Parts: sequence; C-alpha cells; structure tokens
Amino acid sequence: MPLYDCMLLLKPQVERAAIVELLSRLGRRVYSLNGVVTDIKSFGKVYLGYGIRKLDGRYYQGQMMQMTMMVTPKFHKELEYLNKDDKLLRWLLVKYRDTSYGLEFVNESDSRGSFYNKYANSDLFEDEEEDDDDEQEYEVEEFADGETKQENKNVPEENNQNL
Repeated sequence: MPLYDCMLLLKPQVERAAIVELLSRLGRRVYSLNGVVTDIKSFGKVYLGYGIRKLDGRYYQGQMMQMTMMVTPKFHKELEYLNKDDKLLRWLLVKYRDTSYGLEFVNESDSRGSFYNKYANSDLFEDEEEDDDDEQEYEVEEFADGETKQENKNVPEENNQNL
C-alpha cells in the first residue's frame, strides 16, 4: 500500500474536541479499509497567503493538520465526504512517489543486497581499534574559584598551554 499525506486546513475557531472527532472519524475510515495511520501532526494556526471565502465569511488564517497513512490507491474516492464538512476550509491528499514499504521493500533485490551483505558477517560490537585515550593519565587541578583543569601528563608542557 502506498503512503499518503492528508493535509487538512480547518477554520481558526474550531475547538480541539471537534478536530479530534474529525481526525478519529477519518482514522476509522482508514482502518475500515485495512489501512494504517502512521502519523498525525498539528501545525497550529497558520496565516494564509490569500483569503478563503466560505458561506459564513472570508478566512485569512486556519488550523493546519497532517495525517500520514498507508491506504489503497482508491482511498481518495472515500474522502469526498470531507467536502460537506463545515469545519474544513480545504483538504488535500498527497501521495509519496518512488518509495517502497513493507513487503515491497523486503522483496527488492537492491535493498537487501547492498546493505545486508555489507554488515551480515561483521560483528557490530567488535572494536577494530583500541582507544589510546584510556591508557593515558590525566591530572586535575582545582583553582580557587572552583573551576578545574584537566592536563595530560604525557604531553609536553608547551602543548598543555595551548589548550
């Protein structure tokens, strides 16, 4: 199933409870068609570049919401009921292009070939290099104002002054 973003622009005076009810109704519609809602974002109040005229006036700001979902390609026909909702100024459904998810991603030969073969036989917890920093001794000096200074004993004195 492809990934879609549903952008919703609501009237600025719509209460939070009404927004939650609208999003839950949209989410139930997605789940009823065997889809999955992956993310919901709120952008708060946004100022519009031009006024949107509705029957009850002209709006120059609105509340922006984004719902990301994985649904079938015929889902856009299911959203036509949003046109009759008086809380919405505009809505837009955007499809992600050239992306693969789920079984499509696993079955691709390139996705598993390059990454999986590179790290399949390596031990992720094996350190190839030793940290030399652990073997060095440091000396800590305390000053009268409570600050401390850490110096490396193995480095000549002129290098410590440059720190």
